[in-house]
Amino acid sequence: MKFRKRLRKAKKVSERLPELVSEKAATLNPLAPVEQEPPQLKDIPKITTETIGEHREEVLSGARRYIYPLQHSKHRIVVITTIIIIFTLLAFLAYSATALYRLYHYNTFLYRITQVVPFPIARTGGTYVNYENYLFELRHYIHYYENKQQNKFGGEQQILSFRKQAMEDVINNAYVKILADKNKVKVTDREIDAQITAVRNQNRLGSNDKVFADVLRDYWGWSITDFKRSLKEQMLATKVAAKLDAATAAKAEGFLKHAKSGTDFGQLAKEASDASDKENGGDYGFGITKTNPNVPPEVIDQLFRLKPGEVSDIILASRTDVSRPNTFEIVKVNQSDGTTVNAQHISFNLKDISTYIDELKKTQPVKTYVKF
Repeated sequence: MKFRKRLRKAKKVSERLPELVSEKAATLNPLAPVEQEPPQLKDIPKITTETIGEHREEVLSGARRYIYPLQHSKHRIVVITTIIIIFTLLAFLAYSATALYRLYHYNTFLYRITQVVPFPIARTGGTYVNYENYLFELRHYIHYYENKQQNKFGGEQQILSFRKQAMEDVINNAYVKILADKNKVKVTDREIDAQITAVRNQNRLGSNDKVFADVLRDYWGWSITDFKRSLKEQMLATKVAAKLDAATAAKAEGFLKHAKSGTDFGQLAKEASDASDKENGGDYGFGITKTNPNVPPEVIDQLFRLKPGEVSDIILASRTDVSRPNTFEIVKVNQSDGTTVNAQHISFNLKDISTYIDELKKTQPVKTYVKF
């Protein structure tokens, strides 16, 4: 009896099962609106002065995932840009080195580069000679012959000769600077300006600044600054030679004392002068004007400062001809009318600076980085 009751109950449940499953499935419909329970106050975190740092870090940590990629991009841009700059710089230096050391170019672009980048062309002892110094000399040689001696310019063979001459000049200038530093010899800007003034007063460099600048540019491709640079090198070599030639300096000092004391100037000239006019008592044999090209500008400057009968101090005179040496000069004015001077002189030849350069080369040999 009990079994039959249970059987009927099970049959009713089985008949109702599909209806129950459908009702349950309807409640699982994803498109149906879902009612959410409102948050309870107990679920909301409390922010206090003790926990504010923790909550701030929690908020910021969420934003960092957007910031980090941006920072990474900036870093990558900097790295790539740096690589490009380094590569460009290396390519630029490689081109310059090839043009200078293998092709021996001397154009204006490369000359400007050497004025900024100190490429060496030689080493004298422990001193490097900059390539720019060599190009400075070479370019003014070529400029003169291309513009003023076109019919005498020998093309590449002539340029090769200029290369060797320019190299010799800059190496010798480097040794002169070593000697000057060792013997504490300097040429000041005031001395350079005084020399230019003395020469210009003799109308050797143009009548005004514009003519002067035009002559320099036309003949040598120089500015006035370039001219001062070249003049400074010449004056430094002369002063170094005068400082090192102690024997000649002592000889000149001794005869100056005799001349100042009233001893016959002509007799002193015959006894001591190295000039060809010594047998004439040192008389120049012609009236000297301010524009005379055969008398050193330093001597002319002193001659027009002295009165008749006066004797000068020792004058360090630059050569007026490359075949003649620099000299110490003592002069005496016999007559002067303000425009022409008649005078005598005693000349003492100085040893050429090459004497001291050659001695230095033995102990500090030169090393060159180009071979022509």
